[in-house]
Amino acid sequence: MSDDTPEVLTEVRGGVLVVTINRPDAKNAMNKAAAEGISAAMDRLDSESGLQVAVLTGAGGTFCSGMDLKGFLRGESPSIPGRGFGGLSQWTPNKPVIAAVDGYALAGGMELAMSCDLIVANAGAKFGIPEAKRGLVAAAGGVIKLPRQIPPRIAMELALTGDFIDAERAYELGFINRVVAGPALEGALELAARIAENGPLALAASKAIIRASHTWGEDEMWDKQAPFIAPVFTSSDAREGATAFAEKRKPNWQGK
Repeated sequence: MSDDTPEVLTEVRGGVLVVTINRPDAKNAMNKAAAEGISAAMDRLDSESGLQVAVLTGAGGTFCSGMDLKGFLRGESPSIPGRGFGGLSQWTPNKPVIAAVDGYALAGGMELAMSCDLIVANAGAKFGIPEAKRGLVAAAGGVIKLPRQIPPRIAMELALTGDFIDAERAYELGFINRVVAGPALEGALELAARIAENGPLALAASKAIIRASHTWGEDEMWDKQAPFIAPVFTSSDAREGATAFAEKRKPNWQGK
């Protein structure tokens, strides 16, 4: 099952929505049409009950080389109002999103990857926010989100030098989840399949809490967590999960 657009391709594999930036001749540089395509795909992810997780990747061996400078010079913005660069940097869908990174994830491309919930990278992948080399700032999350995902001094070094790091170094820093020898998409699909086996309400609540809780103080975190988990524990899926465990079978999730 597929739904192809010029700049972004989508394909459903089981409960996984594969979203591919399809501008290989431009190293998948982000333009307005690609950002709109990603944004639309994320809306589809959340709206279709049969979809559990999305994998975002790039065609032609590159994840995303950043903003399309030709589009920028034409006055085009690769951002979606309220959602940011590539339709993801300032917003996230309710369901998990995995970045599958081959080749380069640079500037906005690295910021797009860090906006996903999980990252799987090929061993030859390179990451970097080289904006300072061009007199710019990594404004799509590089200088505000990266210090929350890796040690702040390392984030400072990457922002001030503009230097790249390889997948192994990114893994050591905890920036990515897995390094694979083959195509990143294969590793990401394996991870996505494991996620898709689990309860959809539990996945959405877990994602929301982990993303939000870094701003919660110790005196308020339990109270703030409660509204997220209460509907999960009283759901039909929670009862189904317990019943399936007792009956030694796979759960039949309904998302309610």
